[in-house]
Amino acid sequence: MDTLVMAAQLLLGLSILVGLHELGHLLAAKMFGMKVEKFSIGFPPKIVGFKWGETEYSIGAIPLGGFVKISGMVDESLDKEQMDSEPQPWEFRSKPAWQRLIVMLGGIFVNVVTGILIFIFLVYDRGETYYSRDQVLEHGIAAYEIAEQIGLQDGDKILDISGQKYESVNDLSSGDALLSSGGYYTVERDGERIQVPIPRGFINSFSNEESMSKFISIRFPFEVSAVGPGTGAEKAGLSAGDRILALNGQSIKYFDQLQKGLKDKEGQSVSLLVGRDGNTLTKEVEVSEESTIGIGVNNLLEPVRKKYTLAQSIPLGTERAFGVVIVNARALGKMFTGEVSAKNVSGPIGMAQIYGKTWDWTKFWSITGLISMILAFMNLLPIPALDGGHVMFLLYEMVSGKAPSDRFLENAQKIGMVILLMIMVFAIGNDILKFFTTS
Repeated sequence: MDTLVMAAQLLLGLSILVGLHELGHLLAAKMFGMKVEKFSIGFPPKIVGFKWGETEYSIGAIPLGGFVKISGMVDESLDKEQMDSEPQPWEFRSKPAWQRLIVMLGGIFVNVVTGILIFIFLVYDRGETYYSRDQVLEHGIAAYEIAEQIGLQDGDKILDISGQKYESVNDLSSGDALLSSGGYYTVERDGERIQVPIPRGFINSFSNEESMSKFISIRFPFEVSAVGPGTGAEKAGLSAGDRILALNGQSIKYFDQLQKGLKDKEGQSVSLLVGRDGNTLTKEVEVSEESTIGIGVNNLLEPVRKKYTLAQSIPLGTERAFGVVIVNARALGKMFTGEVSAKNVSGPIGMAQIYGKTWDWTKFWSITGLISMILAFMNLLPIPALDGGHVMFLLYEMVSGKAPSDRFLENAQKIGMVILLMIMVFAIGNDILKFFTTS
């Protein structure tokens, strides 16, 4: 069932984005009087379709993209017969270069607008919920495995990132922070101010969503919210509302202290000092093989909650949408220098895992908006067979006044398709490798 939920979200998200992308090309082409022969979401073989006017609309069996076939255009169909015939006034090749440029940018434009609108809607509808810098300075952080590797410690109070103050605890693991060159965290520890360098290529430590849980979180006070049946906590008589004050004589204030206090205690009993209704009790509790005692907890630290008007949401949502593009452009650039590992490239399996095993509409639209912006950015890359490749050749034509030959465009298209196929095989291979190494 988990796999079906992930696959369904991926298929729905891609279908929406690919459909809108190809619709951008179709509408721009029809606006300039070009004949659009086919519009497809997904690649052949065709599952279902119908013809409306001059255009055949269909859904393909391979849901990893889509296409619009415009008459007189050298595209992935490589229709040599049509290109060898006399140009017709309704064909792509018969139109001025500036019109053809707009057609090729139509899909990218629609994806950018879609991504911006999704981010604006999410900001307006959901607002923001986060733990602030002030709360980090009051309570400190819990430093997990990845944080400890670079020198962060439990209780550290992070003052800034590379000299710049931050707003939310989420900023500490943002792309801007992890991709910084020569970056550092300024930390207050035991009354001293120190710098913890962010290593070159540190972002490679965050290959999946689970790895984020191994970095840092804000420390939070807690109380017991529920006790699992048959667990050590139930046998010891713990109940909802209890506050755990100490473990084996060591003071406990934050949940991460309890987690780390139970580590390596599997199969043993621990002594807990428990606060209940103004009294303190001592409980001997058995620890499970998973280093847990079988309780759920309530986080007693109230996050900051902000709501925005539509007028405020428009610039903030737009900034976030383009922020995604900037971070991915920086990551791509650092991939060529070797600072960011190419193993971070994900294919359809990795994208499905990002959506997650539960259907959460807020998360669904957040991921879909992010993919929409990335899809626009990737399509703008000057690779033949992508929109950016066509744009590159059209700009050359507009500057030089001379169009590349059809034979050159056909060969470029073939090379581009090979490049894209290699990238797809590499991405799927990464997905499979990650699946087996993390499962």
